[in-house]
Amino acid sequence: MTSPRPSGDKPAAPLRLLLMADTHVPKRARDLPAEVWTEVDRADVVLHAGDWVDVSTLDRLEQRARRLVGVAGNNDGPELHARLGEVARVMLAGVRIAVVHETGQAGSRNERMAQAYPDVDVLVFGHSHIPWDATACTGLRLLNPGSPTDRRRQPAGSYMTATIDDGALSDVELHAVLHRGATVP
Repeated sequence: MTSPRPSGDKPAAPLRLLLMADTHVPKRARDLPAEVWTEVDRADVVLHAGDWVDVSTLDRLEQRARRLVGVAGNNDGPELHARLGEVARVMLAGVRIAVVHETGQAGSRNERMAQAYPDVDVLVFGHSHIPWDATACTGLRLLNPGSPTDRRRQPAGSYMTATIDDGALSDVELHAVLHRGATVP
């Protein structure tokens, strides 16, 4: 699912991206952390790689984000699957991006995804709640922002921000979201 944003004739300014996945609201948290909502407000495009769980989270992000690109995950019900689908593809300022939820085992992920998405520059995915930033031999950049609400075996919850400028992805940054009692080593 992508919600369009009109573009003008002006030269493209850098795009600020927010990447998130596995929000699991309200099962793992009552709401997204305040800092994530702040990033939603700052972002030109929000990419969500599934496992929303609650339709109201999608509704709120659609209302608040300038542009939202998202997919459904394995924990999402029929309504989310009907509204979002399992793969979203978008061209952002010359960068070809695909968003999916699952990519399978980590072992040969980069090579498998490069074969599965040969026409993509960046693949955003979720499911594992484990951040991932790697580049396949074909140049495909694979990004998993983790989960801002369910850190699982990670020291903190997380999300990513990035910039697209002059047809290239840059400034990819993983942000920690600390939960009560958590510390980052």
